Amino acid sequence: MKQISERVQMIPALPGRRQLYIGIALLLMVALGVVAVRRWQPYRYHGIELQPSQPVQDFTLETSTGLAMSLSDFRSRFVLLFAGYTHCPDVCPLTLVDLAETVRLLGDQAGQVQVLFITVDPERDTPQQLATYLRYFDSTFIGMTGTPAAIDAAVTQFGIFHSASQGDSGLVDHTNSVVLLDRQGRVRLLFPPGTGAAQMADDLRHLMRPPGWWAIALADR
Repeated sequence: MKQISERVQMIPALPGRRQLYIGIALLLMVALGVVAVRRWQPYRYHGIELQPSQPVQDFTLETSTGLAMSLSDFRSRFVLLFAGYTHCPDVCPLTLVDLAETVRLLGDQAGQVQVLFITVDPERDTPQQLATYLRYFDSTFIGMTGTPAAIDAAVTQFGIFHSASQGDSGLVDHTNSVVLLDRQGRVRLLFPPGTGAAQMADDLRHLMRPPGWWAIALADR
């Protein structure tokens, strides 16, 4: 009789276990739903998205490689474009350090990116000077120089402006943002001063992602 009583006492416990299992299953479904919602949310860029009404005008400048090169020569890669000068005391070297770190963080994907450094001080920044300077940051960086008129035409279309400071300081005031162009040569993002290497690398990885049906559903604007 004792054994029968023990078995009878076990019967009411089954619904409780079933409820427990159902509760666990519901929690798992909620957790998976949260993950799915986060995955399907549109990506928010760290940089400022740009949608120019006109295509970027191609330009050709002398480079630190010793050859004249055009912007269109890098059409198959993403381009991080920054304008500065080798005698810049602070902003330029700090930005180039961030760009070098961005390239490093991309790892195997780094070959898909080209950093272009356009001088706003062509009188002092010869191709040789640019090559020596950029070597301190990353050997793959390419410096570009030319006549003042050619440089102005190249950079002003990106909203980059510059002017020599008054006096004999040798300083040049210039826009400190980094411009990102995609593989088709379109301006995609503007990284304001202070944008970190990890943030730029995240945005590049997103743009590099292979297309798929989820990318079509959440197509870039």
